[in-house]
Parts: sequence; structure tokens; C-alpha cells
Amino acid sequence: MLKVLKNLKYSLFSVITIVILLCIQAAVDLELPNYTSKIVNNGIQSSGIENVAPDFISKEDFETILLFSDNDDEILSKYSLANSDDLDNHQERLIDSYLNENNNNLEEVYVIKDLNQEEIDKLSEIMLKPIIVSQMLQNEEMSSNIKQQILTNVPDSQKELFENMELIDILKKMPEEQIEKLIQKSSEQVDQMQDTIKEQTAIAFVKNIYSNAGVDTDKIQMNYIFTSGLKMLGLALISMFSAVTIMLLSSRVAAKLAKTLRDKIFNKVLSFSNKEIREFSTASLITRTTNDVQQIQQLMSMLFRVVVYAPIVGIGGILKVLSQSDNSMAWIIGLAVISIFIIVGTLFALTMPRFKKLQDLIDKLNKVSREILTGLPVIRAFNTEKKEEERFNNVNIDLTKANIFVNRAMSAMMPMLMLIMNCISVLIIWVGGHNVDAGIMQVGDMLAFIQYTMQIVMSFLMISLISIMLPRASVSANRIMEIIETEPSIKDKETTKKLDENKKGLVEFRNVSFRYPDADTEILEDITFTAEPGKTTAIIGSTGSGKSTVVNLIPRFYDVTGGDLLVDGVNVKDLSQKDLRSIIGFVPQKGILFSGTIESNIKYSDEKMSDEKMIEAAEIAQATEFIEGKNDKYKSEIAQGGNNVSGGQKQRLSIARAIAKDPEIFVFDDSFSALDFKTDSALREALAKRTKNKTCIIVAQRISTILNADQIIVLDDGKVVGKGTHEELMKNNETYREIALSQLSEQELNKKEGGE
Repeated sequence: MLKVLKNLKYSLFSVITIVILLCIQAAVDLELPNYTSKIVNNGIQSSGIENVAPDFISKEDFETILLFSDNDDEILSKYSLANSDDLDNHQERLIDSYLNENNNNLEEVYVIKDLNQEEIDKLSEIMLKPIIVSQMLQNEEMSSNIKQQILTNVPDSQKELFENMELIDILKKMPEEQIEKLIQKSSEQVDQMQDTIKEQTAIAFVKNIYSNAGVDTDKIQMNYIFTSGLKMLGLALISMFSAVTIMLLSSRVAAKLAKTLRDKIFNKVLSFSNKEIREFSTASLITRTTNDVQQIQQLMSMLFRVVVYAPIVGIGGILKVLSQSDNSMAWIIGLAVISIFIIVGTLFALTMPRFKKLQDLIDKLNKVSREILTGLPVIRAFNTEKKEEERFNNVNIDLTKANIFVNRAMSAMMPMLMLIMNCISVLIIWVGGHNVDAGIMQVGDMLAFIQYTMQIVMSFLMISLISIMLPRASVSANRIMEIIETEPSIKDKETTKKLDENKKGLVEFRNVSFRYPDADTEILEDITFTAEPGKTTAIIGSTGSGKSTVVNLIPRFYDVTGGDLLVDGVNVKDLSQKDLRSIIGFVPQKGILFSGTIESNIKYSDEKMSDEKMIEAAEIAQATEFIEGKNDKYKSEIAQGGNNVSGGQKQRLSIARAIAKDPEIFVFDDSFSALDFKTDSALREALAKRTKNKTCIIVAQRISTILNADQIIVLDDGKVVGKGTHEELMKNNETYREIALSQLSEQELNKKEGGE
């Protein structure tokens, strides 16, 4: 799989952009629950008050707080009276924004200076206990109890005076030692409270402090909620923009990777010899180029989100929960993740073998479909439609069963995972509700915890889903790399030789032998002959004697396994395949045409070929008769594989294509078999004039096609058993004579010999 992913280097900029955007989106998504918590805790419960250190405080409340503080000077240094002349811009803005319009008594209100967040946090820490203690002492019940305790310990002369005074006023007149004892006792009560509860209590008291200072607390709350809402909306828009951009770029990267893989597969297949084509099979090569590449493309469209986004959100969510939420519920996340892994692991173990089998079954289905569609005329001729239908159904049913099993497993997984997510949500609310009731955590923290948990669960869910897709994609990647990494058995040497101009068109077989890679015996043995320019060399023999194999060695469709094969005086293994094939006009045994027009097929070797040259080639190949009979002449459409022309027309167009190339060497591999005798004779006569200075090698089944050949090679069981002209072989070679007499009578042969 990693070898396939190396091809992402062609989309490096897009990949880097995707990774950056995924990091941004993950950071934004992790921040949104925090804002939800703040809106509930600060915006709703605390009326928009964020800090324990109040922005405004009345002179009376300030003096009371300082009464219970040991850091009077430090606290005082952070505030200024609202009517001072040295107010900074921050203080003036606060006064204009939040003080009630009817509040004219500015000399009685202190305003906080422009502090950074670190200074505010430190000031809040200092003022936390004094604010709580001062507000606790102002509680009616607690104030009454403390006052009664004080009155029991004071002289009768002071009792009457203290009875009509407020507790705070009494404390201001008491000795410092007694005040310190009271502060210490109250501080112990404060220390027993949870940190979140202390902060929440202090901020609740700050609201009273604001009211006493004449601050519009409703405006503070609305401003806080509105500002936080805008920030959340901004973050959501950033997340949306990142997500959309990521999907667009991921689709492009995946599509480009698929294109690159298809190009590499196709280019590699073009370099394959017949050996590699036979090993992989045509059906498998098509499946690997289409279906397997598609599996990789589908995986890539999701892979970045899983590899980059999911780990950031998963790990980041856990860290956020541990740092910002109450740790007592962290076990719920662990329970959710373990449950997901158990379900996905079980399904993974069940479906993995089927994923590996799916691609092989697709290969098999393609192979059977190809065979049936190609052999449809034969199937109809033998009335075996039912048999072939059953064969197709068997393969189709196997593939269907494998797909159904995998799809059922995937279908079962989603409801089970959704059940886990919903159960986890209920569990969080259950446990969190008790914690809120006990004063351990706030409602906003519980809501944030739910969001973080869902993010963590979803990230692990994405990782789990990709682990299901990965096996099938991995199988496809291995199948793709199997083609890309296969070294063709026939390839050019690092240093190649040039053709010898002095031996132009000369083809020499020197003790050539050949065997197929998996064969135990030689197909050809000790083949020795020379095909010279200006002469026609014919090869004839019984079926399976190796005629086509001999001519397939000339353009290096196969490499000889013994002896030497020379073209233009150079061993074909020392030539580049391009140079070698550029001088050969090869017409295969089965005429192959490409979809397009008659013109595009004849001009296949050179699209810029002149029309005169094309028409001349068609005339030599005896193809003008049926071409001129068509409405569009040379512009007439040719269907895929040439299915809209007859076998004889297909052969003539294939011959015209080779003639139009004007090569040094013509190789006809039984290319006249579909022609009638009249057309065959006319074609050979016209061809003889065109190939006067060319080397012409003809494989034939019909004796009439090769009667006038300058040299006839007779093959039998992969060996040369005769060599000479028709007349010489009729006299001296029994094998040739048997072949000739099996096709024509002796009288006809003698007549042809005498006539020609």
C-alpha cells in the first residue's frame, strides 16, 4: 500500500494544503465545545461575567473586600476611581458601555485598569477568597449568627452600640486579631469547596458587586452571549470552508492518483511480452486497471481525514477533557473506545478473508463474461446457451454471496456503533447530572464533555471504518504493484546497436530454438534459414508445427531461448525494440482493427500519411472494391475489433495497414486465409511488385499462396524438415508433398508448375 501512496508526490502541494487545512479544522472543532461550555457557564449562569476580579466595584464593597485581604496594595494598584483624570482608554470604554446612565456618583466606583489575561487571572486568584468571605458575611443568616457570637464576647457598654450596627461595620471597629481569626475560620470553609464551585460562587457574588456599582448586568450578559455566538459562528465557517476545500482537494488528489496508477499500469502492460500477458490474463489486467484502481481512489478520498484529522481530534479531545473537564468522567471515554474496538475488531476478523476473495471473484466474473461474449456465435451454433448461463450464474452467485456477507457486516456495524454513542450520551448525562447536583461540575462543562466525547468516539469510528476499507484497498494495491513491479521478460539492453545498412532487410535464423517459460520441451529446435531482400520466404507445415511461433520471434514478441536471430546483420537482442519493429510490417494471423475509421486504421503507423499513399496501400491489398462501395468511403466507421466488416475485409485492411507503413521486412502470419483464390492471387501479384526490394516472409496454410515463393521452409513438430522452391520440395520432400497433395491433385500441381 505504501508503494502506491508514493505516487502522491505528483500532488505534493495539494497534499500539504490538505494536511494544513485538516489541522486547522481539527483545532477549530476542538475549540467549539469550549465555547458551548462558556456560553452556558459564563453567559447564562454567570450573566456574562468571566473573571472573579470585577471590572467595576463600589467603594463600599471594595473596602469590605480589602478588609479580608492580605494583598491590599496589589489589589488597589489595579483599580482607579471612575472620576480620575488618569483613566486609560480601556477604563473609559468600560464606563461608557456598562455604567447606568443615571449613575453620576463616579467617585464611589472603582474601575479595573487595562490588564492582560495573565494579570487578570492572578488578580482573580488574590480576590477569590476575600470576595467569597465578604459576601458570605453579608448573608442574613450567617451575618446574624456571627453577630450574636461577637455580642456575647463584648462588654455590656458596647452591646447596645453594636446591636444597631451592620456586621461589616462591627468588624471594622474590632481588633485585627479577632478579624484574622474570623477570616481564618471563613477561609477554612472556602477551602473545603471544589475549585469550580469556588469560582462559580465568587462570580455569582461579583454580580451583586456590579449591581451595587450601578453596572448594567443585562447588557454585560447580552454582549457576552452575542460576542461568543459570533466567535462560534466564525469558527463554524472556518471549519466549513476547510471541510469543503479538503473534500475538493482530496477528490482531486484521489482522481490524480488513480490517473497516475492507470497510466503506469497501461504503460507497463504495453511493455509486456506475450509471456506476461498470458500470465496475468486479459480479464485480470482489465480488472486491475479499473476496479482495483477505483478501490484505491475511494480509499484516498477518506484517507487524509482518518490519518490526519481523526488522531488530532481523538487525542486533542482526550487532552481537552482531562485539562478542562472533571476527570471523574474520563472513564466513560475509555469505555466507549474499548466498545468500538471490540465491535470493529470482531467484524474485521469476519470480513477480512472475504475482502481478499472479492477481487479474485471479480477477475473470474470478467473472464467468464469475456469468454461468453466473444464466443457468442459458437455458443448459439451449438445450442449451449443454457450451459453458459449456468456457468455465468455460478460465478455471479459466488461474487454476490461474498458482497452480501461484507455488506451485511457493514450494515450491522453502523447501528451497533450508533447504539454505543447514544448509550454513552445517556451515561454522561446520568453521571454528569449527579455531579452537577453535588456541585462538583457545572452544566456547561457537562455539555462540553458530551461534545468532546462524541468527537473522540467519531474519530475512533472513522479509524475503524477505514480499517474495514483498508484490507480490500490493500489487496487492490498489491495487485496493482504486482503489474507495475513486474519486469518484462523482453527488454532493451542498456547499450543497443544500430542496424547495419549494408544488410538491409536480411533476416537470419541460426540454430534457433524456443520453449515457452512453463514448458518442459522445445517448441522449436535448430531452426536455420535466411530470408533475403527482394525474395519471398514462405513457411508451411501442419497445424501446431510452430509456424506462427517462428515469425513471432522476428519482432521479439518472444525471445529465442537458443541460437541467434539476426535482422539487418544484428542480433535482435542487441537492438532496441523500437528500432527493430520500425522496419517490420507485421500482419497477425487474426486480423485486428481498432475503433475509428478505415482511414485511421490504414494510417495507423503514421497519422500524417498522405491520402495517395493510403489509397495505394488499399489498392495493393485489394480493399478498394469494398471501400468504394461504402457511403463514406475511407471515412467509414470501423466498430471495436472490426466487428462491422467481414473476415476477408478485416484481413485486407490489416494487410493495407502493413503496406502503408512501407517497411523493410513484411511478415504475413497466415494473413490470406480468409481471402478467396481470386483475391488471393491478385493481392500476391500486386504485393510482389511492391515488395520487389523488400524481404517478404509468409506463413501459409494454402499451397496456392506460396507456389511462387523463392524459398519455402517446411516445418514439422518444431523442426525444419525441408527447404527449397516448390518444384524442389515436390521432388525431394515427402512432408511437403503430402501437404500439397492434401490440398490439390497431382494434375493441378503439375498444371500450376507448368503454368507458372
